[in-house]
Amino acid sequence: MHDLLETFGLGGRTAVVTGAASGIGRAAAEVLAAAGARVVLGDLDLAGAEAVAEAIRKEGGEARALRVDVSQRKDVDALVARAQDTWGRLDVCCNVAGIPSDGPLEALSEAEFDRVVAVNVKGTLFGCQAAVRAMAPRRSGSIINVSSAAIDLAVPGYGLYALTKSAVAQITQTLATEVGAHGIRVNALAPGATLTKFTERHLRRPDGSVDPQRLEAFVGAMKARSPLGVVGEPLDQAWLILYLASDASRFCTGQIWRANGGQALPR
Repeated sequence: MHDLLETFGLGGRTAVVTGAASGIGRAAAEVLAAAGARVVLGDLDLAGAEAVAEAIRKEGGEARALRVDVSQRKDVDALVARAQDTWGRLDVCCNVAGIPSDGPLEALSEAEFDRVVAVNVKGTLFGCQAAVRAMAPRRSGSIINVSSAAIDLAVPGYGLYALTKSAVAQITQTLATEVGAHGIRVNALAPGATLTKFTERHLRRPDGSVDPQRLEAFVGAMKARSPLGVVGEPLDQAWLILYLASDASRFCTGQIWRANGGQALPR
């Protein structure tokens, strides 16, 4: 019999999470820490990342925070170096940081294209590259990227975002074939609609507050797309990240995992 707590536990391991100040990144950092991992949280919002790290420490976990712009290779390299310098190893790398883009492809500017690709594609690639360099000598590790349900369902106005998240899926699958010989697993999430600051951008008033009526309408619409009649929360993605970080998923690599409530099913 296998010890389930040991199989899913991350005691003695070190994880890096980008986009860790809020949303899926925050939930992932908290869940990984609760499972025993020592966590380095990276985000442009250093104050937010440090608040999450402090909350983890108050619960008895070990966490550090670092300001990171994932579009800058040096920042991502520094994040992984912090994990290695502090705890001597890197076992899990969660490339969660990403930004949205709204608007039709016909009106897409080169500047907007470059801005979103720099974060969503280059940032993910930089995280993968830094993680492989850290993990390969130890011949083990799990890299977890974040794609999107947008890769499965064409939606007007989301073309650029979907393009970048499709690139993340391809980076994930190709890298898995390249680094498996080093004992490194590479997987990606393709989350469905999940209630975070990321999704709330459409629901805010001019003063920045969330419009309750628009929020209720959005939640209702997303629930209607799910056969389960539910809308996702960051924790739903964090549980999947824990599975992919743990030994429970030791036979899983190169896969796109869809915790989306069935929202992207063909109708």
